Amino acid sequence: MDFTAQMIAGLIGGTIVGDQEAKVNNFAKIEEGRPGCISFLYDQKYERYIYTTESSIVLVNENFEPSQQIKATLIKVPNAREAVAKLLQIYESMKPKREGISDLAFIDPSAKIGEKCYIGPFVAIAEGVEIGDGCILHPHVTIGRNAKVGANTEIYSNAVIYHDCQVGNRCILHAGCVIGADGFGFEPTEEGYKKIPQIGIAVIEDDVEIGANSCVDRAVMGATVVHKGVKIDNLVQIGHNDEIGSHTVMSAQVGIAGSTKVGEWCMFGGQVGIADHATIANRVMAGAQAGIPNSIKKEGAAVQGAPAIDGRNFWKSSAIFKNLPEMWADFNQMKKEIKMLKEQLANKA
Repeated sequence: MDFTAQMIAGLIGGTIVGDQEAKVNNFAKIEEGRPGCISFLYDQKYERYIYTTESSIVLVNENFEPSQQIKATLIKVPNAREAVAKLLQIYESMKPKREGISDLAFIDPSAKIGEKCYIGPFVAIAEGVEIGDGCILHPHVTIGRNAKVGANTEIYSNAVIYHDCQVGNRCILHAGCVIGADGFGFEPTEEGYKKIPQIGIAVIEDDVEIGANSCVDRAVMGATVVHKGVKIDNLVQIGHNDEIGSHTVMSAQVGIAGSTKVGEWCMFGGQVGIADHATIANRVMAGAQAGIPNSIKKEGAAVQGAPAIDGRNFWKSSAIFKNLPEMWADFNQMKKEIKMLKEQLANKA
């Protein structure tokens, strides 16, 4: 389906500079633009591409002023990145949703399946399961007994929801995601490590997205809870009895040990690690590979390094670190000189 610049500007509240009837039917990065595509420019380091792009329409921030002639039609908006996100959401919502239940799926007779769902081949739904309206379960999804899935949730292939666990409305669980596997609980004895039964559950609230091959463990008792709006990247581990505050985001390979409470609107870079029984305040930002051994009580703190310290101090220390060999040599030289001076003073006395 083609969209004109006028139609797009109406959807996102933009101002057109150029041909109002310019048409597009696809998206492209500005450096890879093609006729019939829409691109965007929000970072000025890519400005050079706007003068050569073949895209028919480019979204730009309203304060953008070109220094050369531009072939494309521009649509000026307050925030080009937000505008593109809105357009992508509209584009995605226009795709027809699949419906129907494959003959190759297994659904226990006691399970309750909502209206307008799609359940693909080799999906396995156990006894007592409840699936809300409009859900999409791709092939090979497994839902354990008495688990509940809210409305309009999409679960990709080979994802598993263990028994009794709960997933909310409008969630997205990517391929290989596991909700409710046993937490890592063992008791050391003389005979070896004895398993501590994990009898709790995992609860995923509304509008949560969990990346491929990420795991949210069930609780020893009670519940591991991922609150509404949390976005989790691929290969992330959420330990047993953790509580992740609403709208927190985590990049790939973050690992959070058990019984840790993370506040709202936190941001964790790749490979951040948090020790067990820690409490992290709201809006904490942890840079990539930060190792957090203890609680962070200051709201809005920004930390980096392992063990994690204030981000500004970390970068100052990092700048010094590369000079440590020379500083160490200078220090030893100074010690020798001080010793010589002391000896000379002692001899004069």
